[in-house]
Amino acid sequence: MNFPTTPAEARVDLSAIRDNVALLAGRAPGAEVMAVVKADGYGHGMVASARAALEGGAARLGTAQIREALALRDAGVTAPVLAWIMTPGEPLDEAVGRDVELSAAVPGLVDRIAEAAVRAGRVARVHLKIDTGLSRGGAAFGDWPALLDRALARQAEGTIEIVGIWSHLACADEPGHPSVESQLAVFDDALAMAEKAGAAGSHVVRHIANSAATLTLPQARYDMVRPGIAVYGLSPVPALGDFGLRPAMTLTARIALTKRVPAGTGVSYGHLYVTDRETTLGLVPLGYADGVLRYATNRAEVMAGGRRRRIAGRVCMDQFMIDVGDDPLAEGDEVILFGDGSRGEPTAQEWADSLDTISYEIVTRIGSRVPRVHR
Repeated sequence: MNFPTTPAEARVDLSAIRDNVALLAGRAPGAEVMAVVKADGYGHGMVASARAALEGGAARLGTAQIREALALRDAGVTAPVLAWIMTPGEPLDEAVGRDVELSAAVPGLVDRIAEAAVRAGRVARVHLKIDTGLSRGGAAFGDWPALLDRALARQAEGTIEIVGIWSHLACADEPGHPSVESQLAVFDDALAMAEKAGAAGSHVVRHIANSAATLTLPQARYDMVRPGIAVYGLSPVPALGDFGLRPAMTLTARIALTKRVPAGTGVSYGHLYVTDRETTLGLVPLGYADGVLRYATNRAEVMAGGRRRRIAGRVCMDQFMIDVGDDPLAEGDEVILFGDGSRGEPTAQEWADSLDTISYEIVTRIGSRVPRVHR
């Protein structure tokens, strides 16, 4: 038999990403779509995912870090890209020179971006961020006037151009949470202040909506929406269903070893699983070094031999075991950890539910030893 050359792979359906972006664009008529491709495209492969998202109708791309945005440029992606987390010493000159849009929340960063623009010989395109209640990135409301003043001064001298004003929601994935309307009110106040100061012209893009807000909060869509997890087909509000999204990733592995063992056999570190009968064990060559959480021990399920099997015993660094009883299982047989559920296999959301986490963590943790195969 001809087997793949790797013991595991994450298969990414690019048509799913394209379709998901088209669906999201349809849910936000009149607003541009910025597909967020940070964290290696939420584990799906950043460049391939970015191209698929653009084909699906995204007008812009979003990254957390400058180096992610520069990697897109290195790959030949020319669409507008915004990067929003910056620490001192990062390559602002190169970012400005390669037309990466940058976020700023403090006057000092506006100054550093403006100075980089002078060195790069190019006007820097800047999005100003206001903290509306997440208490993470963004200028506190009391500091907003000072940020506007500094940005407008730099814009007047021709070193930067204010092209966006934005924020981020804390609880958009909790339907009816009172913080949502509160944050939108603060955002509107910040926009009004910016407009009065002359920093919110028609070319300035206003954006606050993440995946959940894109799908459930029309009042939060403004000029642009920034879906992340929904681009990859995973619901940002599982309690409300899948919204018609299609999961793009299927994580698979091949059985590396099978063995027949008697009843009473302790399995893996700590013997947290003990066989209750004579049975067949299968070794799956993925572990916590590959992103399979150690907490999945005796909890998460996989699909093997046409049936779901619970992980048997401790998840190790490079491997875990499954117990298949008397069912046939052979070296090289495929195991599906999670996929879109169409074959009865677990989904990333089911893994998240069983491990008390979110689907974001399940897909973004998949490590670099697992090749992404884009189809």
